Amino acid sequence: MAAPATNNNGTAPYRPYRQKKVLAAHSRALSCVKFSNDGQFFASASLDTTLIVWSSETLTQLSHLVGHSHGVSDLAWSPDSTYICSASDDCTIRIWVASSGECRKTLRGHTNFVFCVNFNPQSNLIASGSFDETIRIWDVKTGKSVHVIRAHSLPVTAVHFNKDGTMLVSSSHDGSCKTWDPTTGACLKTLINDADHPVSFAKFSPNGKFILVATRDDTLKLWNYATGKVIKTYTKHANKTYCITPTFSVTSAKYIVSGSEDCCVYIWDLQKEKNLLQKLEGHTDTVICVSCHPLVNMIVSAGLDNDRTVRVWVQD
Repeated sequence: MAAPATNNNGTAPYRPYRQKKVLAAHSRALSCVKFSNDGQFFASASLDTTLIVWSSETLTQLSHLVGHSHGVSDLAWSPDSTYICSASDDCTIRIWVASSGECRKTLRGHTNFVFCVNFNPQSNLIASGSFDETIRIWDVKTGKSVHVIRAHSLPVTAVHFNKDGTMLVSSSHDGSCKTWDPTTGACLKTLINDADHPVSFAKFSPNGKFILVATRDDTLKLWNYATGKVIKTYTKHANKTYCITPTFSVTSAKYIVSGSEDCCVYIWDLQKEKNLLQKLEGHTDTVICVSCHPLVNMIVSAGLDNDRTVRVWVQD
C-alpha cells in the first residue's frame, strides 16, 4: 500500500481506501461490476450466465437476472438507473428491469460473442461491440438494430458514448481506437492504429474532453481526442492478457482506478500520472473490472475464476 500523498491541489492528504466487504455470490469468474448512475445500486455480471443487483447501502442482493444461456461479458445501466443492458457470449443483448430482474427485451443480430455494451445519455440507443468485428446501434424502444458498423478487423472490446451522446468511441484487439457519429454510423477519427498492441478498453472522461485508453502492454493513456495527443500515461499495473476495465473517480479529488493481473486495484492521481496513490490487495485472481460510486468515495472491484468475488472498498 502506498503512503498517503497530497491531492491534486496539494492541500488535502490522500485518504487510503480499505476493504469493507467481500461479496461471493457468483459461481464463475466475474466479468463486470458497475454502479448505477444514481449510486443506489451496483450490478455484477459473470461467466455463470447471470447478473446480480446489489444495494450500495446495505451491500445485499436485491435481484438476480437469469436468462442468458452463456456467460455475460458486460453490463451497462440506463441513465435513470432503472434498466440494465447486458452483453453475452450467447450473441444477444438483454434489457432488464433492475429492481425485479424481469427481462424486457432480447436484442438479436450479432453473429458472434457480444463483448461490450452501453446506453447513450438519452436512453433511446444502445451501442454494442462484438467478436463479429461490428458495432451495432440499437433502438431501445423497438429493439431493432438501426446501424451495423463494420468497425474493426478483430473483436470490438469497448463502446462508450460521450456525455451528450453525439459521439461514440470504440476499441479493438486490432490495435485501433476510433470515434463515430452514432446518428449516421460514420467514422469521425481514428485515434490509435497500432497493430502491435491490442486496445482492450476506451471510454470518454466525465467532462467529455478526453478518452481513457487501456492497451495490453501494461499501460493506460489519457488522450485529448481533439488534438490526437496523449496527455497522461499511467503505469505499474499488469495488463498483457485480459480486457481490464479502468475508470475515473471524481467524487473528491480526481483519480484513475484500474484492476490488474497481479490481483490488485491501482489508484493514480489523474493529474500527476506518475503518482501512484495506492495499491489495494485482497483479490486472489486478476481484477477484471472496477467501478467508482458517483457520489461517495466507494470502489467496487471484480475478480476472475480463482477469486469470483466483488470487493467493496471505502475511504476511512
